[in-house]
Amino acid sequence: MNSKQLRRSLKIKWLTYYRDNREWIDKLGIWVTSNGHRRPSSGFILGALATLEPDLTNLLPLVVDLSSNPDRIISALGLDISPVKELEALEKAHKMLPSSAQSKVSLASAEPLTIDAPPPSPAYDDEACSGAGGREDDRPRA
Repeated sequence: MNSKQLRRSLKIKWLTYYRDNREWIDKLGIWVTSNGHRRPSSGFILGALATLEPDLTNLLPLVVDLSSNPDRIISALGLDISPVKELEALEKAHKMLPSSAQSKVSLASAEPLTIDAPPPSPAYDDEACSGAGGREDDRPRA
């Protein structure tokens, strides 16, 4: 996974986690204002993401060696954002999309948040497949 994919994955996982747990997270005294954004503390975000993203858990020891400042780590990961505003913006964008594209941005369901996800592939019955030449046991024997 490259750094851009990791940042995108972390953002989606963080916003999904926040959305699903907002009721109790909002009540915690962990909120800070950073660069004009109101968000949970960096330590809280990193702790939540360390349980959600195995790639981050593998990278954190290296990242912490480079900078032990959690606010700088959150900023470098692209997570110095207001989760409330981000979710509102995604919901607004979702409502403005044509109905066929609305499945690409999912906010209301309990499913993980997805942004521009490809449509699911159709299910096939492998047992019904006979190949291009039919089944070998169906051929007449000489």
